[in-house]
Amino acid sequence: MAQALHQSTLESLPLLGRGKVRDMYAVGDDKLLIVASDRISAFDVVLDDPIPGKGEVLTRMTDFWLQKLAHVIPNHSTGIDPASVVAPHEREQVAGRAVVVKRLQPILVECVARGYLIGSGWNDYQASGGVCGIVLPPGLKLAGRLPAPIFTPAAKAEFGLHDENVDFDYVVKQVGPDLAAQLRDVTLRLYAEAAEYARGKGIIIADTKFEFGLDSEGRLHLMDEVLTPDSSRFWPADAYAEGISPPSFDKQFVRDWLETQPWDKTSPAPRLPADVIEKTAAKYREALERLTG
Repeated sequence: MAQALHQSTLESLPLLGRGKVRDMYAVGDDKLLIVASDRISAFDVVLDDPIPGKGEVLTRMTDFWLQKLAHVIPNHSTGIDPASVVAPHEREQVAGRAVVVKRLQPILVECVARGYLIGSGWNDYQASGGVCGIVLPPGLKLAGRLPAPIFTPAAKAEFGLHDENVDFDYVVKQVGPDLAAQLRDVTLRLYAEAAEYARGKGIIIADTKFEFGLDSEGRLHLMDEVLTPDSSRFWPADAYAEGISPPSFDKQFVRDWLETQPWDKTSPAPRLPADVIEKTAAKYREALERLTG
């Protein structure tokens, strides 16, 4: 397997912070360098064992979708080569896994589109008959396709905590009615176009989350990762059926293995066996290959 990068260690740029997967550095006052590491998290715990090649897959997939969907909304891309903003001896750390992006004012709402009933959406539906305040028809099944995709936002949580599903009124209170409507409409359009394309490649996008930010003139931009296995549920169309949780192109191997371990889902997590690491890396690569060719 390729050498994995658990954490970047760039000294030529100021480090602004590290997320579960990405390390963020300042490039002047108006741009950022985002490095996608090979870290993987499960149950909101970052594991000690990285997945080789994962950061490069996430970066390539996001780049693919940003280009494909650029007609829908501007995005954070600058086209600047990451190797040009770091010291020569640091270029290996950014090769294939980093991007230089516009520095935007992030909107602190996760914009989620759902086309199928799974995960927290299924839990909400069982408890209330709807998701995020949207009433749904009775009798829907686990993984069932919804009559039409729905906008189900989430309030961004502190690091290490679960994001919380919220209703549209929450978004209105956070950003105002006009921007809230724009976020909802562009989220659903991005999802619809991506889902139609992916279905032609044999992949169902069950749901996905988008992040948005505003530039200095108040224009909305798509930012962060886009339509990757970390931010979306990708199902193989040929294995899909209602009433079961379909297999997915993401860290399901990791989650399933961890569920068999005597672990309380707090840090530190158990160390991953080599076969789980390799199977997970293969699933990420397969998703990239299927979608982008």
